[in-house]
Amino acid sequence: MATPSRRGIIEATAGFALAGGVALMVLRALGWIETGALLAGICLTLIVAAVAGMAHMRVLAVLAAWAEGLAVGDPEQPRADNTLLATDLAVALGRAQRAIRSSQHALEARAVAAESVLDSVPQPLLVLDRRRRIVQANLAAETLLGAPLVARDLAETIRNPAVLAATDGVLGDGQPRAVDFELKGPLERHMRARLAPLPQPSEAGQAIILVLEDLTTIRRLEAMRVDFVANVSHELRTPLAAVQGFIETLQGAAKDDAASRERFLAIMHEQATRMSRLVADLLSLSRIELDEHIAPEGRLDLAGLLGTVSASLAIAAERRQMTIALDCPNPLPMVIGDRDQIAQVLQNLIDNAIKYGRPGSAVEVSVTVGASVPTGGGLARPAIRVAVRDHGDGIPEEHLPRLTERFYRVDAGRSRALGGTGLGLAIVKHIVNRHRGQLAIESTPGWGSCFTVTLPVEKGACHQTVTEAP
Repeated sequence: MATPSRRGIIEATAGFALAGGVALMVLRALGWIETGALLAGICLTLIVAAVAGMAHMRVLAVLAAWAEGLAVGDPEQPRADNTLLATDLAVALGRAQRAIRSSQHALEARAVAAESVLDSVPQPLLVLDRRRRIVQANLAAETLLGAPLVARDLAETIRNPAVLAATDGVLGDGQPRAVDFELKGPLERHMRARLAPLPQPSEAGQAIILVLEDLTTIRRLEAMRVDFVANVSHELRTPLAAVQGFIETLQGAAKDDAASRERFLAIMHEQATRMSRLVADLLSLSRIELDEHIAPEGRLDLAGLLGTVSASLAIAAERRQMTIALDCPNPLPMVIGDRDQIAQVLQNLIDNAIKYGRPGSAVEVSVTVGASVPTGGGLARPAIRVAVRDHGDGIPEEHLPRLTERFYRVDAGRSRALGGTGLGLAIVKHIVNRHRGQLAIESTPGWGSCFTVTLPVEKGACHQTVTEAP
C-alpha cells in the first residue's frame, strides 16, 4: 500500500494552518479576541491542521492503493475512513471499476465471437504476421495441419516453396495471390492457397490472411473419368464381343438348334453377369476413391460385424467343403469407421480365401488387440489387427507388390473362371487407406496366403459390444 509522502503531509498541514491563521487574524483585527488568545488559537490551528492532514493522507493512500489494484486486475475494495472526501473518491473509483469491467467483458465477448466465426468457416484459414508467423488459425486448419499452429512459422506447417514464395510476394507488394500445390501426408491432397493482405494490420502484427481450398475431389473426379472410360473399354470388350458373337450365331446357324440355343444363352447370361459385376465394382471403387481423403467418423463393433460377414459366406464355403474358423475376442474396442465399407473389406478378403483355398481346408480369421498404426509426427494410434489366412496354392513373391492394382491378376484365366473382376483388392486397399489403416500381404507358394488389415480404434475406447442384427 502506498504511504503519504512528507511533502504531501507538509502541504496539507500548511493549507489547513493557513486557512485557520487567516480566520484568527480577521477576528483579531475586528477586536473580537486578544493577542494571547490569537497566539493560542494559531497553535491550536496548527495542531488540528496537522492531525486533519494526516487523516486525509491516510484516506488518499488507501484509495491510491485501490486504484493500483484495479490497474492490475484486483477488484477488491479496501476499507477507508468514512469521510466526505473518501466517500466521493470511493464512488468515483467504483464507477471507474464498473466501466473497466464492462469494457473487459465486451472485449472478451468480441474475441470469443470472432474466434467462433473463424472456427465456423469450413475452409482452413490462417492469419500471418509480417514475419510469416501464424497469429490465428481456425479449427479446420488445425484439423488439416495439426495443432497447435499459433506462433509457428508457416514454413514449419506448409513445406511448399511455391506457397512460401507467394506469401513473401504478398508481404512485399501487397497484391493478392493464389497458388496450387500438393499437401504431402498419408493421403496426398491437391490444394489451392489464396493469400490476401489485411487492409489495416493490427497492433499484433497481423498482415496476411491465407485460405486453403481442397481441390482433391475435383482432381480425382477428372482422373476417375479418364480411368473409368479406359478401364471399361478394355475390360468390357471381351464379354461384349462374346455376347455379340453368340447373338449372331443364334440368329443364323443355331436358330433352330434347341441344344445350342440353351448352351449359348447360358454363356451369354454368364458374360452379362460378369459385366454387371464389373460395372458394380468400378462404380464402388470410384465412390471409395472420391471420399478417400475424408476420414470416417462412425463407430462400429468389429466382433459383431465379423460374425455377420462369416455367417453370410458360410454357404459359399460349404459348397467347396470348407469352413470359416473365426478367432475373435469379444468384446473389442470400438473401431472408427464406415460399417458398410469395413463389411466390404471383410467380405472381399474372406470370399477370396474361399475361392483360392484348397477344398476341404479352413479359412482362418483371427483378431488381435494391441496393434498400432502411425498417425504422423512419429506418433502411433492403438489399433486392431484382422488376419484372413487361406491354405491354397499361394502367390509368388514377385506378384505381391502389384496385387492391389486395378485388374491385376496372377492367373487371369482362373480369376475369370471364379467370377473375379480384378478389382476386389484395389477396393480393399482404398477403403483401408480411407480409414487410415494398413494392409499387409504375405504368401508362400504351396502353403497359402495371409491378408492382414490393421484398423485404428477410438481414443480411450472402452471394451463394449454393440449387438449386430443376425
